[in-house]
Amino acid sequence: MGGRTTAAAAALLALAAVPVAADPAGAVPARAATDATGYAFDPAARPLAAAPDPGGAAALAPGRTYRSTLTGRGPVWFRLDLDGTSNAYVSATAVPPADGEVAASDGVKVSVQDADGHACSYDTRLFGASRSPHPVTAWGARESGVKGRSVCRDAGTYYVAVERAGRATATTGTPRPWQLELTAATEPPLVEAGPTGAPGDWDSASPTPPAGAPKAREGGAGFAGAPLVGEGAWQTVVRPGQTVYYRVPVDWGQRLSAAAELGGTGERRGYAVDALELALYNPVRAHVADVGAGYDGTRKATALPPLPPVAHRNRYATRDAVAGMRFAGAYYLVVHLSERVADRFGTGPLPLTLRVGVDGTPGPGPGYAGRPTPGDAFRVASPGGGGEDGVLRAVAVGGIGTGTLLLAVLGGWTLLARRRAGQLRASAQNPTA
Repeated sequence: MGGRTTAAAAALLALAAVPVAADPAGAVPARAATDATGYAFDPAARPLAAAPDPGGAAALAPGRTYRSTLTGRGPVWFRLDLDGTSNAYVSATAVPPADGEVAASDGVKVSVQDADGHACSYDTRLFGASRSPHPVTAWGARESGVKGRSVCRDAGTYYVAVERAGRATATTGTPRPWQLELTAATEPPLVEAGPTGAPGDWDSASPTPPAGAPKAREGGAGFAGAPLVGEGAWQTVVRPGQTVYYRVPVDWGQRLSAAAELGGTGERRGYAVDALELALYNPVRAHVADVGAGYDGTRKATALPPLPPVAHRNRYATRDAVAGMRFAGAYYLVVHLSERVADRFGTGPLPLTLRVGVDGTPGPGPGYAGRPTPGDAFRVASPGGGGEDGVLRAVAVGGIGTGTLLLAVLGGWTLLARRRAGQLRASAQNPTA
């Protein structure tokens, strides 16, 4: 990889990376804001009522984000209207009340079914041994080109079931509602069929995390507000019960590695099981890998397992850590600090350092026969792209110099200001135009 992003460039990248909701009136755009759950929902998410049965399921449009609620113990239903050639992906982030109680076996389950009730896919994500309430994300897929599968291939209506997993399905009474954030995306088929087997040999040695002093970068409180980071070391603080999100652009042929370090308190006061969790999700918010570490008041570190280079054929692997690295785009690093750390070490913040590596030269994509939805999915950027596309490309290929970025940003602002001034002068000189 080339040089790393400088501190000044990082600050500008943070501004460029905050998702905003468009306002045609030109008002200050909305930003993701946390609510009582501690999770920052996408401000552009559309409210969508969950149905108690498939017959009343509302449609999830690919490329959009929705907000809903998971109530009761049974599944709630949504609908996907799909063609017969694209792969479709849906994710559900379940957010329990921050002051609620969860068991290790509690979590959320997502399944996709065809109109006859045949399962296309299912995924379950649990809170785990920390028993700390925090956002958990599961995903589902309708993959039309799966070799040897006779169901879930045709155009038509498909159904998405989202439900609680674990103890919440068996207890009496009505459990407290969980909030949901849902996304859907579609991936077109290839122009020419590629390999239909998992990749062979690749370097599975554990990568060495980038060394050096970390740069300050506050984490986001949800997927939508995850700031952009490239290769290097990034530092923030995290409190017990808090979850922070970061985005890392990874292009075709590149390999991602990441490690998390939690600072010490200066004294030992017991031990918290699975206190620190580091998880990786791909551009459709599908789980790729996760690791955890206990905490005893001293510095602790944990790292993701070795991951393969991003390749279309990775999807044919049986392991999530390989199959999840199936397309280019923004991958998400998600770190959670168990609320149970507060029982022994207090509620104060602890320093958190992320060490991110992105190795390899970006290569061409697999050649899609059409555009995905959303249109910028499954790619880092087009060469020479402007706006966030250009920032993504610059970070993905190894960082950019402070002066270059400042000149580009200031030059763009100057050009816009001159155009605006010219329009105002023309209007003044020809008010009836």
